[in-house]
Amino acid sequence: MILFLSIVLIVTSLLLVVLVLLHRGKGGGLSSMLGGSFYSSLSGSSVVERNLDRLTVIAGVVWTVCIIGLGLLYKNS
Repeated sequence: MILFLSIVLIVTSLLLVVLVLLHRGKGGGLSSMLGGSFYSSLSGSSVVERNLDRLTVIAGVVWTVCIIGLGLLYKNS
């Protein structure tokens, strides 16, 4: 179980880094550099941002659950 949670934690951590970098900030972020015309050509770029927000929150929740689970498993062993 510890090995599984550790692998999920590593994958989720890398996914969180990528998702946070893709967010559009005040300066445009990497999302505008990596195909900004793609986002603007969509009917509503806010839909893309909303889905990116949802994915980031889900990845953050999975990351938090993995941290708590690993903490409890290490405490009991």
